[in-house]
Amino acid sequence: MARKKIALIGGGQIGGILALLVAQKELGDAVVVEIPEKEGVAKGKTLDIMEATPLMGVDSNLSGTSNWKDIAGADVVIVTAGVPRKPGMSREDLLDTNIKIITNVANNVKEQCPDAFCIILTNPLDAMVYSFYKITGFPKNRVVGMAGVLDTGRFNAFVAMELGVSAEDIAGTVLGGHGPTMVPLPRTCTVGGIPLTELLSQDRINAIVDRTRNAGTEVVKLLGNGSAFFSPAVSGIQMAESYLKDKKRVLSGAALLEGEYGITGYFIGVPMLIGAGGVEKVFEVKLTDDEKAALMNSLEAVKKAVVETKL
Repeated sequence: MARKKIALIGGGQIGGILALLVAQKELGDAVVVEIPEKEGVAKGKTLDIMEATPLMGVDSNLSGTSNWKDIAGADVVIVTAGVPRKPGMSREDLLDTNIKIITNVANNVKEQCPDAFCIILTNPLDAMVYSFYKITGFPKNRVVGMAGVLDTGRFNAFVAMELGVSAEDIAGTVLGGHGPTMVPLPRTCTVGGIPLTELLSQDRINAIVDRTRNAGTEVVKLLGNGSAFFSPAVSGIQMAESYLKDKKRVLSGAALLEGEYGITGYFIGVPMLIGAGGVEKVFEVKLTDDEKAALMNSLEAVKKAVVETKL
């Protein structure tokens, strides 16, 4: 059986870690695409990982390129191309630059691998996944934004850190746009099956919610140059793996809604089932009035970013 082919668009910090994870998990062969001026970076990183494959005991062919034809027939496309956020920069400041990049990416993906499952990581996430979907014309089950997996991971990590328990045993959910308006749902979060609300005071829960909303900015400030790259890469791979192995994982991500949660025509973070059919189902959580209001507030931020794409 031929190995699966995974196209990683962008050879920056996230792209390099995505390639490493593809190899470590033996998900298939990976092609990292960079602009011609940075082709050496893509080739260098993939060669470096190839040289580590015998040490890891894995088989995966990795290559770097600036030629779009090299991604022909890819099963999965993960898009990280774009400029990262710098301190003081909002996700919206990124929009003008990254919309040009995502347009070029979408047109080439459409031409070279029209049947791929596409996972978008580029910020501002909600506007970028919408743009990619509009430009490619791909069906909604094959285009998804990664954000919710990362936001949920961050929320779960902060709960585990607070309680001093295994991160594996935290099951939380985060809805909404990828940014400060996101909507963590502490009410539905469990710790080894125990409701979080029974284990922490409301004040501590509120602090975790705030930290989750600003988690990306916290990392940007600490790094001083660039933005998070380990956790977004792991998040993207989780979605890709669920698709490639038909795992049917229930993961939060930006899916195109057509009436769910009373929202139509926008990509926004919701729990979804990812299997061999791509986004096979969107789950509707029964929300309280406050949670509904928070989700609608998040939708307004998403709408604003989408309007600026002019698509």
